[in-house]
Amino acid sequence: MRKPARMSIFNDRLHRESKTVEAMIAIYCQHHHRLKVMDCPECSELQNYAIDRLQHCPFHEGKTSCKNCPIHCYKPGIKDDVKRVMRYAGPRMMLRHPILTVFHFIDDRRKEPLVVPQSGTSSTTLETDCPGPSATKRNR
Repeated sequence: MRKPARMSIFNDRLHRESKTVEAMIAIYCQHHHRLKVMDCPECSELQNYAIDRLQHCPFHEGKTSCKNCPIHCYKPGIKDDVKRVMRYAGPRMMLRHPILTVFHFIDDRRKEPLVVPQSGTSSTTLETDCPGPSATKRNR
């Protein structure tokens, strides 16, 4: 009987992206809110939403980075929140999480998805198929 493959940042793209998002939100929350993500309702809600979006990605392992994706599945206000987090945490990732950063740079080189999503998938269905925080922009 074979053992099930362990999820690893080395062989599972979506798992690696989830870990990267978690690390970036943790860096942001620690500096801006002086909390851990699990103790911060705003950041934990944002993290849960981002990971849920990754799990619902129609491209799966063939996905590009979200900024290069032809389908925008984040709600507009949340997209702004994620951009703010990444703008702050991105430059700090190399020192705190160098392996995730290197993989992110490698993954970012892919400009188009490797697979085509099923027909009928649009950004509106992707935005509404999972519950998440409201699309209103929050000040942090």
